[in-house]
Amino acid sequence: MTNPMTTSSTRPGNTGRSIGAVVAGFLAVFVITTIVDVVLHALHVYPPWGQPMFEPGLNALALSYRIVITIAGAYITAKLAPRNPMRHALVLGVIGTIAAIGGAIAFIPKHFGPNWYPIAIAVTGLPCCWLGGLLYQARHSEASSP
Repeated sequence: MTNPMTTSSTRPGNTGRSIGAVVAGFLAVFVITTIVDVVLHALHVYPPWGQPMFEPGLNALALSYRIVITIAGAYITAKLAPRNPMRHALVLGVIGTIAAIGGAIAFIPKHFGPNWYPIAIAVTGLPCCWLGGLLYQARHSEASSP
């Protein structure tokens, strides 16, 4: 007879692995976007740190690589999740969206750039994480097909 409380959701270590998967995805997004930012500042593509960046093309560039990196971060989270990879990717998306809303609230009044940019970061986070989870699921289901 099996104990109904001994399911995959209550196995020891799964909570830690779940948290670790989400933290790993979050850190991947944060570290990689920061590295790209540093490189673009060093190459003088972006203005010096602390100076506003109002040029729409530069903000679109920043948004575009953040979208790609966020999708990759969600893929990492899904891959590391002990179960329910899409749920983990979406948790990352919710956490990222909350952080981005906080960033928008903090930075819009400081006029570091156009208001649409931090709003776009907040709006795109959850869909990007959904897409990262979906890509993982599609790839994972292809790999397990005969």
